[in-house]
Amino acid sequence: MFKHLFVPVDGSELSQKAIDQSLALAQSLGARITGFVCEPALPVSVVNANPHTFVRQMEAFEARTEAHANKVLTHFAERAAAVGVSFDGEHVSTDATDSAIAEVADRVKADLIVMITHGRGVFGELLYGSHTKNVMSRTQVPLLVLH
Repeated sequence: MFKHLFVPVDGSELSQKAIDQSLALAQSLGARITGFVCEPALPVSVVNANPHTFVRQMEAFEARTEAHANKVLTHFAERAAAVGVSFDGEHVSTDATDSAIAEVADRVKADLIVMITHGRGVFGELLYGSHTKNVMSRTQVPLLVLH
């Protein structure tokens, strides 16, 4: 059925649930996983800095976001190895998280996106939006929503 799961994570406690459940699903299906971390882009306030400050702040910001992505993906990879699931990791820096999830899932030819929802309800979605709904509108890849 599904042989390649695409699992966006961010290192939060909630994303740990996505890791656990996607690994169990991958084991039962004999599937592989591509873990994905989307880090924020460089803040606009830094872009307006003087050139010397901008370069230093840009390098520091990129180092921090790459270190965070690597930490999250390394944890996911270690968990996958422990249960015998093949794993690859991807990360990008952008503020267009929903589009990035859809684009990278398509690029790596995933056949199922596994996402976890915050379960904020209708009012919470009005305030914070819904990555899950936005991803669904941007891809043809089936989406499994965990709660």
